[in-house]
Amino acid sequence: MTALVTDNLPLVSGAPNGVAKLRELILELAIRGKLVEHESEDAPASQLLAEIVAMRASSTRAKKAAVVSDDSLPPFEIPRSWAWVRLGELLSKIGAGSTPLGGKQAYVDVGVKFLRSQNVWNNGLRLDDVALISAETHARMSGTHVQPGDILFNITGASIGRCSLVPDDFDTGNVSQHVTIIRPAMGDTRQYLHTALMSKLVQDTVMSVQVGVSREGLSIGKLAQFFIPLPPLAEQHRIVAKVDELMALCDRLEAEQADAKAAHAQLVEALLASLTQARDAADFRASWQQLSEHFHTLFTTEASIDALKQTVLQLGVMGRLVPQDLNDEPATQLLARLHSSKRVHRAEGEEATHSDMGLASSLPSGWCWASFGEICQIKSELVRPEDFLDSIQVAPDCIEKGTGRLLERRTVRQTGIRGPNNRFVAGQLLYSKIRPSLSKAVLVDFDGLCSADMYPINSHIDPRFQLSMMLSEMFLAQVRLAENRVKMPKLNQESLTSFVVPLPPLKEQSRIVAKVDELLSVCDQMKLRLAQARQHHEQLASVLVEQAVA
Repeated sequence: MTALVTDNLPLVSGAPNGVAKLRELILELAIRGKLVEHESEDAPASQLLAEIVAMRASSTRAKKAAVVSDDSLPPFEIPRSWAWVRLGELLSKIGAGSTPLGGKQAYVDVGVKFLRSQNVWNNGLRLDDVALISAETHARMSGTHVQPGDILFNITGASIGRCSLVPDDFDTGNVSQHVTIIRPAMGDTRQYLHTALMSKLVQDTVMSVQVGVSREGLSIGKLAQFFIPLPPLAEQHRIVAKVDELMALCDRLEAEQADAKAAHAQLVEALLASLTQARDAADFRASWQQLSEHFHTLFTTEASIDALKQTVLQLGVMGRLVPQDLNDEPATQLLARLHSSKRVHRAEGEEATHSDMGLASSLPSGWCWASFGEICQIKSELVRPEDFLDSIQVAPDCIEKGTGRLLERRTVRQTGIRGPNNRFVAGQLLYSKIRPSLSKAVLVDFDGLCSADMYPINSHIDPRFQLSMMLSEMFLAQVRLAENRVKMPKLNQESLTSFVVPLPPLKEQSRIVAKVDELLSVCDQMKLRLAQARQHHEQLASVLVEQAVA
């Protein structure tokens, strides 16, 4: 069975969460007796149990090992030389720690290690932030001293089920009430028991027997009754050695995947940057040719496709996606017309400038720079939600980050909101002004209410182009700069209206929107194909795993 997995490692490890699933499979094969060969000369588990009973009897009242009877319905079949037992029958101690008198006030700068759930991890103890208690406090908590060879098992909280094997060179320590000490009666079984406790069998049992409304607690009594498949001692040692070997392989796979992912991200970033940083049209065409030759090998992850989408938006507001038409009315005339209509007003001496924002100084023919406040108007109209119970209500959580998509429609009645909301009308842009949702904007085609944490905006240009511009890096860079300047969690109107934006001729705005929509649609299709390919890959890997466990 091991060969079935190792011979197909690229398939299994390359599936979504593949290495994590591979680790789970290794543990599953280990406790089912399918990871190493069985040796006929191994003393059976029943003999091992008899020795453990004898060891426990010298210090406890245990008289026999609890071999599970025929009517106990063990979870799965195990080899004939193995035995089903309850965890408690393999231990000389099982018990949770306690909180020292005074709680955190009992912690000291120099003292004995006090292990909490955050110190307990499957791959070992993490002592970077370990708390310390005095030797006197440690002595008073004599029933929960930690010894080398113990297994520490988290029994509450988000890390429930996580367990560590205490190393042989561990000096001494104590544990909190969130951690249980599991001390094997026979030290030679500890490594296999640690393997079994990490397995899906035990972890699923942990999740099924938690108690309380929050389902975040596990009693010691129930933990002691957990089923454990027990192999002969010699086979345990072979299993542990093979698990260590395969887990080391998983470590290497993860490292290789992380390196490949980082290299891939850097390559995508560099090639996309070559488009936005192109000096002229010829340079842009050369960069695009270089990118297109490797298109299908570059955009193979959701992150890379998202980066491509952001580049499309950026190229759109830079005037690189469509050619300029000399017959278009220049943007300067559009801006002058907006001024003359008195819908916008530029204060005396005020002039939109790109220099302070680190923006490219050159614009395509017919374009000009403008302030955000010149191309639109923030229109706030606070109303009482109870007067609009059947209206659609939009809040930042309804909008997908960075895409301009509305994720759901819900009525004021369904939200149950009470505070004042802004009224908006179809054709307006809604923009989230609160951190960390400052890349959330949507163009609505219906009337409704929006959160007071959003600005309804009347656009004086093509609102679809303005939406693309507001989602582009050129705009978001100014958002981040404004965030750093202002301590408040919200982007104020003064900062927003002072942003500098590139303004194309009105007709070109429409052509840009059409091209952006076309390219973003291609990106969405790529994402869909990627999801379908991953699903197929995961199905193949699952079949392989099922064959290995069967």
